[in-house]
Amino acid sequence: MNEIDSREFRDALSSYPTGVAVITTRDRHGEPVGITVNSFASVSLDPPLILWSIDNDSGFYDVFMQTNHFAVHILRSDQRQLSHDFSSENANHFDDVGHDTGIANLPLLKTYSAVFQCEVSNRHSEGDHVILLGRVLELQNRPAKPLVFFAGHYHKIAD
Repeated sequence: MNEIDSREFRDALSSYPTGVAVITTRDRHGEPVGITVNSFASVSLDPPLILWSIDNDSGFYDVFMQTNHFAVHILRSDQRQLSHDFSSENANHFDDVGHDTGIANLPLLKTYSAVFQCEVSNRHSEGDHVILLGRVLELQNRPAKPLVFFAGHYHKIAD
């Protein structure tokens, strides 16, 4: 079996367009935390389950390993800046972002295409990431054109 070059692997993965989501929760001090991901996927309709993954080296790794709840916000095509802001681990993302409170005190962004409020069902460590499986407890759907990530750049879906 040949060794897979990590750059070639990453480039090949980028040929698959994905949606963009912001995952939110609260840290052990009750402060809101959020991170941009494109690893969101559905798992099951019955029961309603979703998944996403976090890098073992993420500055928010410990927060998401300790939380029992998280929210997944599917971003709209006009939310590039929000995605960019939450992709940085160097700022308090919620200083300039309006948010509400959901189940288990989850911080919920005010704007999104859809939001899933979840209870952690399981965590699975594999390679350099941990997969978080969430049971959807509540959802809100506001259909809009999604923000798409493809080949290292944001895109909009055309009519």
